[in-house]
Amino acid sequence: MTGASIALVVILFALLLSATPIAVALGLTSFVYFFYFTLIPLTQVPERLFNSLNTFPLMAIPFFVLAASIMSRGGISRRLIAACNAVVGQFRGGLAMTGVLSCMFFAAISGSSPATVVAVGTLIIPAMVASGYGKRFSTGLITTSGSLGILIPPSIPLIVYGIATEESIGDLFIAGLLPGLVAGLMLLGLVLVVSRRRGYGSGAHAITLTRAERIRAVRDALLSLALPALVLGGIYGGIFTPTEAAAMAVFYAVIVSVFVYRELDLRALGAILLTSARTSAMIMFIIANGILFSFVLTSERIPGEITELLLGYELNKWTFLLLVNILLLVAGCFMETSSAILILAPILLPIALELGVDPIHLGIVMVMNLEIGMVTPPLGLNLFVASGMSGMSVLQVARAAVPTALVLLAALFLVTYVPAISLAFLGGG
Repeated sequence: MTGASIALVVILFALLLSATPIAVALGLTSFVYFFYFTLIPLTQVPERLFNSLNTFPLMAIPFFVLAASIMSRGGISRRLIAACNAVVGQFRGGLAMTGVLSCMFFAAISGSSPATVVAVGTLIIPAMVASGYGKRFSTGLITTSGSLGILIPPSIPLIVYGIATEESIGDLFIAGLLPGLVAGLMLLGLVLVVSRRRGYGSGAHAITLTRAERIRAVRDALLSLALPALVLGGIYGGIFTPTEAAAMAVFYAVIVSVFVYRELDLRALGAILLTSARTSAMIMFIIANGILFSFVLTSERIPGEITELLLGYELNKWTFLLLVNILLLVAGCFMETSSAILILAPILLPIALELGVDPIHLGIVMVMNLEIGMVTPPLGLNLFVASGMSGMSVLQVARAAVPTALVLLAALFLVTYVPAISLAFLGGG
């Protein structure tokens, strides 16, 4: 590595260890590189920051963030939960199953893990506790199930990976569908086992809905259930690009919430737009600085040097994927998802290609690792969201999420070493 490369690494880690926000650390490190180690004028830095965001696919992120906010406030998420409860509520552990299924449905619209935890957890966690489920189990389950929001398409991290690696976002969405379903089904299996052992959802706490009540709940949620079908069907059917599908999700959510359900006043849209804009700006600031830092890495040939170093150890692709999992599980504990992807994807992708790992499969593996990072301390974002809703401390939520996080870990290794799960719908594997 050159002196410039070593200096960049030292500066970046020094900033991160000083608790500097990751986006700022990436930006400052890149600024130092441009100022001291290149002849590129500093006037190009703002231009590069702007151009990094001036791409059509990135427009999907603010639209999906806005759609999630409207759904939470407009009655769509509540009806989705009621419909899931009508389908599985009568089974042992039915309310917990409702929570998992609701997270999967909401994830298929929002693309955001914290938004999924808030939208579903606000309603489900108190209901589960009132129905005799342990508070630790309830909170841990929804905290982990909400992380499916960054795997089941549409997914904001998959959009970021597609931008960072120039892979097809549509293909990444298709590849994420089956792994997301596998992870969700494994969580449902855990719910069934735990509920049988602890007697959850039985006796006086069993959910008893008449046939008419179940039909009414599903019927009332038909417009809500149509939203995931609109988003995913439009993308997979070639009708919409992911960005256009995100815009359609916002339009549909507004029409249904304001004019059909009438649970959202047009005057309330201003506050929703402001909140969504703040969230989107935060994400975009991270992405802009991450892409700028990726340019710096490429300019210094750091990915190429790391590739040559690792290939010198004669790794096969399975050993490489094991190392990727270990690296990303650790990184997920300390780094925000988009930042981790923007920093690590340009480094890992050349090695993966040399070893014959499909880049789409690598993207799914990366996101599944960082999905687990959403529920691991010290920086697991879902832990903070769930802590605020449940009144438990972040450490208590982290402990409560251990069993369900282990299920996601098992799903990760299954998907890692059976590439067909990711690539089946793409005709690969």
